[in-house]
Amino acid sequence: MGRMQLRGQGQGQGHGQDRGGEESQGQGRGQELGQERLLGRRRLLGLGGAFSAAAVLTTLDGPAARAAAGPVRAQAVVRAEAAVRAEGALRAEPAVRSVPVRTVPGARAEPAGRAEPPWIDFSKNPTRLIHGAKLHHTTVLQSFGFDEARGHLYALQVMEGGVRLRGEPRAYSHAERQRHGDLCLNRLSTSGRRLGRMFLKGFGHGGTIGVDPDGRAAELWTEWDAHPSSGYGRGVARIAYAEGSVLTTGRAAPAGYRPKPGTTGNYPAIDLTTGRLLLRYLKQGKPRYALYDLDAFIDREFDPLADFAQPGTGLHLPYQGMAVRGDYAYQLLGSAYGPKNPRPSGGNTRLFCIDMRSGEVVQEARILAGKSLHPREPEGLAIIGSAAAPRLCMGFATGPTRGRAYSIYQWGGR
Repeated sequence: MGRMQLRGQGQGQGHGQDRGGEESQGQGRGQELGQERLLGRRRLLGLGGAFSAAAVLTTLDGPAARAAAGPVRAQAVVRAEAAVRAEGALRAEPAVRSVPVRTVPGARAEPAGRAEPPWIDFSKNPTRLIHGAKLHHTTVLQSFGFDEARGHLYALQVMEGGVRLRGEPRAYSHAERQRHGDLCLNRLSTSGRRLGRMFLKGFGHGGTIGVDPDGRAAELWTEWDAHPSSGYGRGVARIAYAEGSVLTTGRAAPAGYRPKPGTTGNYPAIDLTTGRLLLRYLKQGKPRYALYDLDAFIDREFDPLADFAQPGTGLHLPYQGMAVRGDYAYQLLGSAYGPKNPRPSGGNTRLFCIDMRSGEVVQEARILAGKSLHPREPEGLAIIGSAAAPRLCMGFATGPTRGRAYSIYQWGGR
């Protein structure tokens, strides 16, 4: 594969390095310097920052929900350098070992003598962050993300069957909800305790969620505008969490973005340490990644810093999530235990690290963490922690039909 160097960035730059020297997207944007340029000021749309869900949509829980979701003001992005906060200290429990890592031949060489790679190394045993927790609906976890500033965990799942939301003519089955792209957005504590929920109608499958703890409420980046034939999003949206509310894809249109018109399966992930957004999308059925400057993306300037094919497609495994930090993207593939993926084998879950400057895989491993879980379907990636000590978190859905639970494992930190 030919090298795809990021614009304005030398090949020798490493993980977490300052972006103050990157080229500006335009004359007006080039005046912000150093770290302030990195973090960026979230520029307001016509409705003021993230789309305030309660301003225009039906609520389930009355005036309190509307009051809780006032418009988000543009403020400096909150930087949480502490570890994820829970109710008391999180217990890190040893997990089942992971198989030895495979570092791909031909990947970019790192300086000699480096004790650890510049990405989050997942060759060692992970620790367990959350075990056997439940979401508001009985369907599987699809993705999750952390608001470390407030001690919250957000998680997406396709709505369960038999639920009738206010304003709907009837209750719909789970299959109908999946086809329509109807999601339940959970707000949890970082120990997994359920705190609240809202609903996103017509958004997509919920494959990723990006969390920006900006303003009075977290700004959440999600898949948006589900295709009627597949249920997968044709764009992404930036919304504010509003307890008990119902947000439709049409109501969210002012905060919706279509960076790749004509595509589907649009999944966003954000990295606040570098001020970038990574988009995964399907073009003519082929998955690709596109990397953007986050501020430019918010301003609807969709000129990517890099665009490259998704690796690992030859394994023919379901795509289960992604995360991004510094120059590296992480992707998760795999399926639940079944006849073609028997439990004694340890499963087919595979984790990748991709150098976005080249599009090349620099680390890949089959993951055996949580081997005893059943049915153990990999679901979601997220990164938490400071730039100096990031942690890569991976989720598994488990438990019986109509009684699903989830567990989260983590690598990294210091």
